[in-house]
Amino acid sequence: MIYLDNAATTRALPAVAEKMTYMLTEQYGNPASVSIMGLEVDKEIRHASQILARGIHCKEEEVFFTSGGTEGDNWAIFGTAEGYQRHGKHFITTQIEHPAVKNPMKALEEKGCEVTWLSVDSKGHISLEELAAAIRPDTVLVSIILVNNETGVVQDGLAIGKLIKEKNPQTLFHVDAVQAFGKYPVDVEKMKIDLLTMSGHKIHGPKGVGMLYMRKGTKVKPFILGGGQQKGQRAGTENGPAVAALGVAAEEAFGHMQESISHVSALKKALAEGILAMPNTKINGDGLDEASPYVLNVTFEGLRSEVLLHDLESKGIIVSAGSACDSKKKVGSPVLMAMGMPFSEIEGAVRFSFSRYNTMEEIETCLLALEKSVPFLRKYNR
Repeated sequence: MIYLDNAATTRALPAVAEKMTYMLTEQYGNPASVSIMGLEVDKEIRHASQILARGIHCKEEEVFFTSGGTEGDNWAIFGTAEGYQRHGKHFITTQIEHPAVKNPMKALEEKGCEVTWLSVDSKGHISLEELAAAIRPDTVLVSIILVNNETGVVQDGLAIGKLIKEKNPQTLFHVDAVQAFGKYPVDVEKMKIDLLTMSGHKIHGPKGVGMLYMRKGTKVKPFILGGGQQKGQRAGTENGPAVAALGVAAEEAFGHMQESISHVSALKKALAEGILAMPNTKINGDGLDEASPYVLNVTFEGLRSEVLLHDLESKGIIVSAGSACDSKKKVGSPVLMAMGMPFSEIEGAVRFSFSRYNTMEEIETCLLALEKSVPFLRKYNR
């Protein structure tokens, strides 16, 4: 099987699986307990916090563990809305956000808040001028995805953070870094980020665990109430096995970041050049050097993406038509629509996404399959 859908999820590292197994079967104490086993689990959790904190240049006490990116995004948005309701009810986001941000923002609108939805250009970038004009004295939060999950477009986090704080120092900056964490350099201090979310299964860690970075001093309200776990911010017994395994995955990701970027860049370049050599194909979003090397979104004009997906799958090659959270809905990609693409191009869009464990041989095999399948499918499956 050739797996080129790593933006949806990644295979867990053997070391991650080993760590989880050890924690589940040997070191299974409750981290809130004062027993030796409980203290050992707590030590593992703190060690994972330190790894994650170093990776994004924050403090250990600013790291909070969640069930994944969706919970982290929801917590950042709803928690900010409740904690800062006296400051205002205006929020800013973009038209190309993941549903984990988009749908909470829509929920806020239904509750009487005002949300400004920033547009993007044909490459998928927001306008700093439009953002500057949108920020008001009552703007509570700006939430912007750093690396888009469908196109790989990278927003200018440094410029955005600087602009937000210049226009209104009280406005919080939230970043969905699910596709950036461990794959793209992130410095929450330099980027002036107040809240950041990530998910373990995007970096070869376990599913069901993630992190919310919350700058010390923010008034984000918890929405899972109960015991006093995680400094009173998120109730419930910490998932020690998953957190410890997340630490293993994060340490690997940060330790091999530049090496991984170089490797997947070569894979993406080879696949993109091979596809563009075929007639009636185009890259969606930024160019090869500007977008994330981990994501390649290509339109095969005159061909429906689901037809090509099924054909490749029959040959043992797994790719996708966009966000895994939207792929079962028979609608055009909202991200590509926001970029102004016609539906005739959107319906032929396919996302290839890479990991450092993919090989050039897999890319060559994929290209051979595409070269055989695309002309045939265009002829017989319209």
